[in-house]
Amino acid sequence: MQQKNIIHSYYKKEEKGSLVLLQVNPETFQGFQLTISDTVKTKKKLQYDEGIYDALAVDGFVVSGALEFNLHLKGLVEKQD
Repeated sequence: MQQKNIIHSYYKKEEKGSLVLLQVNPETFQGFQLTISDTVKTKKKLQYDEGIYDALAVDGFVVSGALEFNLHLKGLVEKQD
């Protein structure tokens, strides 16, 4: 069986001095969340549902990109104020 290429969706928002970055698989609704503050970086695997896109808009997330997400994931860039 051939594996499908999937283009993930990326979102971000500033919240209480932290940067929250999300990666969402649009087919399985599985995702990954990075929360970055001045002192701590947390990573979480999450399972969303079909309503994730509406919830992100209500919560104030904006569309981001793979480059920003992956640079933070790998620790190649620091959170900027």
